[in-house]
Amino acid sequence: MPQGKPAVVPEDGLTTRQRRNRPLLLVHTGPMKGKSTAAFGLALRGWNQGWSIGVFQFVKSAKWKVGEENALRALGRLHETTGEGGPVEWHKMGEGWSWARKQGTEEDHAAAAREGWAEIARRIAEQRHTLYVLDEFTYPLKWGWVDVDEVVSTLRDRPGHQHVVVTGRDAPAALVDAADLVVEMTKVKHPMDNGQKGQRGIEW
Repeated sequence: MPQGKPAVVPEDGLTTRQRRNRPLLLVHTGPMKGKSTAAFGLALRGWNQGWSIGVFQFVKSAKWKVGEENALRALGRLHETTGEGGPVEWHKMGEGWSWARKQGTEEDHAAAAREGWAEIARRIAEQRHTLYVLDEFTYPLKWGWVDVDEVVSTLRDRPGHQHVVVTGRDAPAALVDAADLVVEMTKVKHPMDNGQKGQRGIEW
């Protein structure tokens, strides 16, 4: 794609503008770091365009913090006070629908993950956000906590103009098949190979 030009222009009856502005389903998968980082970078671009941003983190603890959370929450407050950019909502396991807020069985955790997905599906039906970041969402799918076919159907048939990016290792084949863009992060080198642990500003 030299200079952002597509190699093939399909005969689909759409204008260049219509084809350019179609809502996308993106998947960031693979064993290497950078999947969430790329998704949050996309959220920053969307915020700058005035989009409504909804981040949903399927992490194991509400105490887990990343720098992008503070930055995007701050941008959400900036929008509220000045109107600049777009609104931002950031939700994660541990804030109302957590599998780690209290001890429980695997079925308890699975039920919480399903509840989280149900909330996302409701928002998609309502066309609440322009961009959804479903961070680490491949794991509940991999573990069978959330039905893959239901997720794929909901994302594929979503109404209006809503972009969705899903991150996490081992993305299910059905999700990959349904996606418009799939990135697989692979490792060439990593500081941990030489015994170096994660550090501030790089990993969080």
